[in-house]
Amino acid sequence: MRVLILGGTTEAVELGELVSQLDQVEVFVSLAGRTKNPKISNLNTRIGGFGGIGGLRNYLQQMQIEAVIDATHPFAAQISTHVAIAAQQCHIPHLILVRPAWEKQPGDNWIEVESIEQAAEILGNVGQRVFLTIGRQEISTFAGLEKIWFLMRMIDPPTGGEIPRGEIILDRGPFTWERDRDLLLTHDIDHIVSKNSGGDATYGKIIAARELNIPVIMVKRPPVPESVQVATVGSAVNWLIDLISQR
Repeated sequence: MRVLILGGTTEAVELGELVSQLDQVEVFVSLAGRTKNPKISNLNTRIGGFGGIGGLRNYLQQMQIEAVIDATHPFAAQISTHVAIAAQQCHIPHLILVRPAWEKQPGDNWIEVESIEQAAEILGNVGQRVFLTIGRQEISTFAGLEKIWFLMRMIDPPTGGEIPRGEIILDRGPFTWERDRDLLLTHDIDHIVSKNSGGDATYGKIIAARELNIPVIMVKRPPVPESVQVATVGSAVNWLIDLISQR
């Protein structure tokens, strides 16, 4: 069975390694290419977009893919939608590995918003020194907030577009809550902007904000396409094993 894993998360790397150990399975991994030095396994890996739904459908057919697992980032809404549609058009079993979202805990001060644009709108009325942790793709949304100083953490430097006033830190998680607490204190941060990405790698800032009573403007996730969904790598492997047993 030829299996395509859409990657971009730590779960995708783990999943690819486990699936490659299954008998009767050949694994292909696809990465969007947004990160310059992504974590890549020794599996067959392609980097870059497909050219929309049609391009993805052609790839699935040309490579004779028999199962697709979407293990992309929870905010990679466009590719997830394209994968769901292309898999349906090709009549290929499709699974989404959805990392559980963070849930608000006692002591958390969250302002939940629907979009990055809404986060910027709210922030303009409340923030002065802000820890911006949304990656590099959408930071230009905050460039017009000239009265706010931003501490911006991302893996790769931004390319093109306006950059908000402040300081950029290039770093890759996981980050401990103690380290993030020190970062917040050192830079006198009064607000955090974060996507609800889930997972442990960047949860330290949420714990630190809770300890320091710093408000977090939390961007909710986009809707997940209709498909079979699992929350763990193990469940994704079991789904594939069931498919193999039905052949």
